[in-house]
Amino acid sequence: MGQLVSHRRLGYRGVVVDVDPTFRENDAWCEAGDEPSARFEPWYRILQDGTAHEAYLPERSLKEDANRERIRHPLLWFYFSDFRDGAYLSSRAVN
Repeated sequence: MGQLVSHRRLGYRGVVVDVDPTFRENDAWCEAGDEPSARFEPWYRILQDGTAHEAYLPERSLKEDANRERIRHPLLWFYFSDFRDGAYLSSRAVN
């Protein structure tokens, strides 16, 4: 959690707030998307920069964000306590 990423195809930036080892949404959601073959790889919940949106994306759609600057999202405070060296620090305990 806290890593800055960019969408490979669409280019938007975001920060990782959760990771699932495999796809965890319902089958209809996956089939409607353009990544049904990615269901068995890690999926990431991302807060999108400059919006109030969250995205749920397979690992193959993401790359490390070279920008390393803060993002703007109304829920940052809920997940993170600080920003240092290009990453957010979690405000919640990790299992």
